Amino acid sequence: MLLRNRLLSLNLTSFLSPPSPPPKSASFLFSFNKTIAHSTHKRPESKPDVSASRAAKQPMSERARFAKTVLFVPPGVDPEDVTDEMILPGSNIVVGPYAGHSQIKEVEFVKSSGRAKDCPKDDRPEFAILGRSNVGKSSLINALVRKKEVALTSKKPGKTQLINHFLVNKSWYIVDLPGYGFARASDAARTDWSSFTKGYFLNRDTLVAVLLLIDASVPPQRIDVDCANWLGRNNIPMTFVFTKCDKLKASKGKRPDENIRDFQELIRENYKQHPAWIMTSSVTGLGRDELLLHLSQLRNYWDQ
Repeated sequence: MLLRNRLLSLNLTSFLSPPSPPPKSASFLFSFNKTIAHSTHKRPESKPDVSASRAAKQPMSERARFAKTVLFVPPGVDPEDVTDEMILPGSNIVVGPYAGHSQIKEVEFVKSSGRAKDCPKDDRPEFAILGRSNVGKSSLINALVRKKEVALTSKKPGKTQLINHFLVNKSWYIVDLPGYGFARASDAARTDWSSFTKGYFLNRDTLVAVLLLIDASVPPQRIDVDCANWLGRNNIPMTFVFTKCDKLKASKGKRPDENIRDFQELIRENYKQHPAWIMTSSVTGLGRDELLLHLSQLRNYWDQ
């Protein structure tokens, strides 16, 4: 029996396709065959592709084909060996041998930078959090570290205008980036922030991955798709983090699971290989521990 994804806490529709290849309209999961070795900046050639060598020797099974086209399969995991228990609930992420200690015990604000070249200069790995204004970026950071005072939350769009580094457990960074797409900032200001943010992405050797936050309570936004496409064109590794998944009922429009389905269909049009994705809620805590575990395996592999 082929693998099935399971959701945690929320009674939402299962995101996985039927075992046989469905019509495009019935499937909205990412076709994802991209390992962390391809999506990290540091020494990808040092890790042999075990699954590729096996595939060269024997035909791929239905199980392996399913895993390689639907799930995020990290280094150290052969697609033939993936089981239900290895898949994080509410996501397409497989947990591999690089997953380790993931809980946050200490967090410290380090600095705010107006230019990419002014960011901390050390070898610690970092994860950048990016999203449209009011997507819940600061709320997610607060939920991850469980300290409301760590990130600045505000109902006014565009509150974060600098690159903010937070040191976690004295070993890795969470980087809070300016939100994009808010109307209250001047065109000149938005251009400047876009410029230095892109400079950060293109020149930051210690960047492990971008967490691109997508508001699941609203229909897909073109600006989010455009941002994802820019990151993809520039080979910036990313994970889609769907926020506000606690809003089960919408007074207008579609439910979060329907919005997520629609967003992924749009992404499928432009991507042959897609990033991992996970559902979260800063209100209920949905996806918090799972996201931290995902970050741990990305980080631990990067550190090798």
